[in-house]
Amino acid sequence: MKKYNLLQKQILQLKKEKNAVIVAHTYQTKEVQEIADLVGDSLQLSQFCASDTSQLIVFCGVHFMAESAKILSPQKTVLLPDIHAGCPMADMAKADDLVKLKERYPDAKVVCYINSTAEVKAVSDICCTSSNAVNIVKSLNAKQVIFVPDQNLGRYVSTFVPETQFILWEGYCRVHHRLQSVDLFDMKEAHPNALVAMHPECREETLEFADFIGSTKAIIDYVLEQDNNEFIIATEQGIIDRINILNPSKKLYLASECLLCKNMKKITLKKVKEALEENQYKIELEENIMNQARGCLQRMLEVPK
Repeated sequence: MKKYNLLQKQILQLKKEKNAVIVAHTYQTKEVQEIADLVGDSLQLSQFCASDTSQLIVFCGVHFMAESAKILSPQKTVLLPDIHAGCPMADMAKADDLVKLKERYPDAKVVCYINSTAEVKAVSDICCTSSNAVNIVKSLNAKQVIFVPDQNLGRYVSTFVPETQFILWEGYCRVHHRLQSVDLFDMKEAHPNALVAMHPECREETLEFADFIGSTKAIIDYVLEQDNNEFIIATEQGIIDRINILNPSKKLYLASECLLCKNMKKITLKKVKEALEENQYKIELEENIMNQARGCLQRMLEVPK
């Protein structure tokens, strides 16, 4: 049975009183993960919220994630405990700029990474995640694809679909982009028996060190399924807390101290409690934007796995 601290107990009591559901992204702190009804990636959490009967959702993540939950559950109240918990990569792509790029490439299909704003989703053809991006692009049978906003993920996906020309947006995740080859070289020297698990948001040259490349969920599954006991983790450090909860016997080494998302860490237990007490901060979207963005997400969900 879990042992909760006083603040966690207060949150769980408030959740019960308000018939709310709390979800947390894998990059959240351990103490936030512990009070969540589900911990996972952004799409998985949004789909869970849509299927859950609760009308009040507390989304412990960043802004675009809470937006996705609202898009898939428009009739529900979605709260983001810190309204300033944003995603710099998502903010690197503006809908107006994407529309102008579409005009330059009228035959191209627009694939937007789920790490994008509702406005960008609304003017995109289809959404993708880091786990299904290759499958999504292949399903389009397109000669040209505009991939927005993560150039690193787009470049990685392009290696699996050589018949398609990729027009890459010049965006990136600041956390993964900071990781350098020298970081991985040093870690491999320090831990020669460790397998390297990396997220495809990392720079192209760093991926050469990887024994496995995949989404946050895929990395967790990989580490848990391998007989090997040592791993160098090349994604945001919150994933280490998640793996330790699931299997504390694994020896995990963070590839670099730079792998810390300050925006994710803006969500604290105190702010989760305040969100439930004050009904803050509500995610509000224009109906036409929400409807168009929902189509982008639904088209992704309709693609066979």
